[in-house]
Amino acid sequence: MKQFKTLLLIAVIALGFNTVNAQTKIAHISTDELISLMPETKALNAELEKKSKTYETELKAENDKLEAKLKRYDAEAASQTNEVNQQRMAEVQGDQQNLQQASQVAREDLTKMRNERLQPILDKAKTAIEAVAKAGGYTYVLEASTLIVAEGPDLLPQVKAKLGIQ
Repeated sequence: MKQFKTLLLIAVIALGFNTVNAQTKIAHISTDELISLMPETKALNAELEKKSKTYETELKAENDKLEAKLKRYDAEAASQTNEVNQQRMAEVQGDQQNLQQASQVAREDLTKMRNERLQPILDKAKTAIEAVAKAGGYTYVLEASTLIVAEGPDLLPQVKAKLGIQ
């Protein structure tokens, strides 16, 4: 009988823990949407666009110079020696490689700039999500884009309000 009472006590305690675990609150949020709405992201995108256009203008100018040189060399090819034409061909190929390298450096610079400046924005969004989740008593906040069914509360409006986004 004593063992039965002990077993019954263990069963009651176990059921009590399951009831506590059933009180877990879960919400969801689209972090991509939140980040796209943040003014810092809009400013970053404008800055990246401006820098991208600057690179594009510089690369186009260099490409135009290269095309002009190539046309001039083609027009003069008949009046030049074979040795001079080969030197010119090597020069044009070197210029083309330099242009490709400059384009690669520009892409890498834009990617590096985006990554460096995006990290503080991501940290700010995460901090706001955590604060809203804690204030609402949510144990878990899931990414909305990965959910098939999202019937729980959406924290996006509350996090936008916390960040002062309209």
